[in-house]
Amino acid sequence: MSLAAFSRVVSRLAVPALALWLFAGCGHYQLGTGAKPDFRTVFVAPVANEAGIPQAAAVVSARLREAFLKDGRVTLAASADTADVVLTLSLDHLHREVATVRPGDTGLARKVDLDLTATASLRDQRSGRMIFERRPLQVRRQIFTDSGQLQAEYQTLPLLADALAERTLRAVVDVW
Repeated sequence: MSLAAFSRVVSRLAVPALALWLFAGCGHYQLGTGAKPDFRTVFVAPVANEAGIPQAAAVVSARLREAFLKDGRVTLAASADTADVVLTLSLDHLHREVATVRPGDTGLARKVDLDLTATASLRDQRSGRMIFERRPLQVRRQIFTDSGQLQAEYQTLPLLADALAERTLRAVVDVW
């Protein structure tokens, strides 16, 4: 066999062999963390609004339930009596910090950082023990106050709620 013929045979076999070798590692790939929590059902108690943000409790409660539904690792329970665990979340404080001032008037803010702090607790209904208690959670978003600070904060509330829901979901279902 000549060197050219040998080279053609090797090149014809090398491509399929290389493809098999590369994709063999993907055979057991699983989307997500792969870890299952010790419970199957969770009841999300109504969110407490100690921060005094209008309508925030309803928005955060809805987004929190949506996050659990989308994740799918646990099932939402209709009541605390039928759940393995109960999640309580309290919105504690909304902190505003000026990030940028207006060029024409340094006394007026143009961009503001909003920090929403909350605390979450997770109780195992089966054993009565606290899995975690008053775990601090914080999310941050920036707003531009060109159309008014109140309007900008109102429009940012769903984004803060989404971020807080994701952070809470990870605290509950990710294996520590």
